[in-house]
Amino acid sequence: MRIIRGLKEAERANLDRPVVTLGNFDGVHLGHQEIFRRAAALARVQGGTSVAFTFEPHPLKVVAPQRSPKLLSTFHEKMERIREAGMDAVICARFTPEFAETTPEEFVRDILSGLVHTTDLFIGHDYAFGKGRKGDIAFLTAAGERYGFRVHVVEPVTVEGILVSSTNIRRLVSEGDVKTAAKLLGRPYSIEGMVVHGHSRGHALGYPTANIATPNELPPKEGVYAVRLTVAGKEYSGAASIGMNPTFEDAASSFEVHIFEFGGDLYGKHIKIKFVERLRDGVKFSSADELSAQIKRDIERAKEVLAAYGD
Repeated sequence: MRIIRGLKEAERANLDRPVVTLGNFDGVHLGHQEIFRRAAALARVQGGTSVAFTFEPHPLKVVAPQRSPKLLSTFHEKMERIREAGMDAVICARFTPEFAETTPEEFVRDILSGLVHTTDLFIGHDYAFGKGRKGDIAFLTAAGERYGFRVHVVEPVTVEGILVSSTNIRRLVSEGDVKTAAKLLGRPYSIEGMVVHGHSRGHALGYPTANIATPNELPPKEGVYAVRLTVAGKEYSGAASIGMNPTFEDAASSFEVHIFEFGGDLYGKHIKIKFVERLRDGVKFSSADELSAQIKRDIERAKEVLAAYGD
């Protein structure tokens, strides 16, 4: 997949018969995947190029930082997920205060039509863009008639009666309901990061842990989770603890993972963690021995959950 950075590079891209999707695509959930599937299919039929047009950073981080959501995915993961969805290219427009002043008419005339030469545009059922979010479906449909591209509106996707949306997935992750979040994403919620030095208490308790420093903005709710991990291309099972350790009265939150049947050195290594199921809340124990006994029970429970989970 081709990643096109900025509008100047997009102008030089010479994309053939672009079938474009427009959005932030945070999380690249099942709703986004359906839009990508349909856009890619039409592009193949027409002998064109399927293109995801997105913004970096998220527009709200520029125009209203206080309302900006904690994102479900890093830029790297978003690009990888869009590639997996079958898109040919991504245009990443740099969102600035100046760009925020662009009216919907200017965006369609100068960018979608004039610069990208869009032939077809796919959007979600509730998409709106531009200054004041005035670029809604009605506007885009009329603009498409003026500038010569077709607009395709993709209906909402629901799972077990829940609307698939980035907002709903953020809520579920924040509540610790990673099982339902996975159903809306089409995969387990995951974060990644580097293994750094922590308090080394796990070794003393008999269960060594890797302390993770992550760029991801939205960790799941504090607690203990059954997880799958990828280290150097190999997958392992484990149990993760997120939050301030109440037993030791830590002042700062931490993210630690105990990897089953792993004896190597992890410091400085990149690790990816997939959250399968939340096991319990964080609890303050009266002693280190009591905590150690609970960790043993957590590991046994995590192994049961992961055995049932499969691949």
